[in-house]
Amino acid sequence: MNCFATTPLSPDTWPFDLDELPSDACLVGGAVRDALLDRRSDHLDLDFILPNRAIEIARAVSVCHAAGFVVLDQAREIARVVFPSATVDFALQEGCSLEADLQRRDFTVNAIAYDPRTSTFIDPLDGRADLKRKHLRMISAENLQDDPLRLLRAYRQAAQLGFEIDAETRSAIRQLAPELSRVAAERVCAELGYVLASPRGTIWLQRAIADGLLRQHLPSATPDRVANLVAIDHAVEEIRDRDPALYATIATPLRPTIATTLITIVKLVSMVSGDREVAEQELKALKFSKLEWRSVLDLQAALGATRDTAAVRSLSVRELFFWFKGLGDTFPAWCVAAIASGVDWGAIAPLLAMFRTPGHLIAHPLPFVDGKKLVAALDLPRGPIIGELLTELAIARAEGTVCTEGEAIELARRLIG
Repeated sequence: MNCFATTPLSPDTWPFDLDELPSDACLVGGAVRDALLDRRSDHLDLDFILPNRAIEIARAVSVCHAAGFVVLDQAREIARVVFPSATVDFALQEGCSLEADLQRRDFTVNAIAYDPRTSTFIDPLDGRADLKRKHLRMISAENLQDDPLRLLRAYRQAAQLGFEIDAETRSAIRQLAPELSRVAAERVCAELGYVLASPRGTIWLQRAIADGLLRQHLPSATPDRVANLVAIDHAVEEIRDRDPALYATIATPLRPTIATTLITIVKLVSMVSGDREVAEQELKALKFSKLEWRSVLDLQAALGATRDTAAVRSLSVRELFFWFKGLGDTFPAWCVAAIASGVDWGAIAPLLAMFRTPGHLIAHPLPFVDGKKLVAALDLPRGPIIGELLTELAIARAEGTVCTEGEAIELARRLIG
């Protein structure tokens, strides 16, 4: 019996038939590696190497199954077919043979091919031995230099796989670290996001920073500053045990189109400059979305007034009003950062209760007086003053100094004059 019968190595698990591929097509890359490690995923991610007609065959497969099709690289002949539960890439073999193609890859564990027709492995670089040792070993420093994103990818894959980076490989990465500046910011940002999201990512992110990998992109991410990432991980664990609903919120992507979670937002605060303008430029340069960089900056500002338990408990109603307004939906991230900073849960819990209460007078104030009524009652022109008055009336209501619409209008009259 084939021991790989229920893994991506088995054509029975594919969304298309083996007969649709030429006889010399081989499966390569992460799917082979993960099958050998018995790592499973609900979504298949397959990569095939073909000696010719890669795009043509990919297109034929997509047409046959009414699947999505896109050419990723016309010059290198790489195409992707997208099924509901699988993504399949077809690439033209680089070099005169499959072995030559494998020699051009990043790490030995990713340079193992599998022939599905003969159920045999092609492993010229002894990647299976490195899998057993749980080592990430480069094929050559030149290969890393050819695509410097591979330098950062080493730390990401070490985190994801629970591997160690081979000493010679890590030494080469340190020497080549400045080369990462040649890589498009979007690619660096995506790779960084994978490391930040990995359960084992903290130690490898700290090592990447210690090895100088992000010096050009995040100069404020010094080893001393990112030491706080460990405390953030512990805070996340505490929230998971103490308040599963809050954990679900901080672990959920900000939007379906943005994989970043509030946990990542908290960690990014420890990696950017403490100066708001500089931090904004750092995040924009890395091509973080507006939602992401605004969330980081909002959290950064909120933390300035709540670094310890005493500061949290001393906030007045007015201060809390503006504090909640500044945080908005980023508040759950503040809970993580606060715990990581040593703020007592007893000081966090009341604020969390406010945040969870719809229409709360401090955390989610609803309009108390209609702006049109203020304009009519006080004979005021429309303009910024109306918004300022409405804010003051909302604060007065939260403080309990006004309780009716009439009292609110009278207070507004006194405020203007």
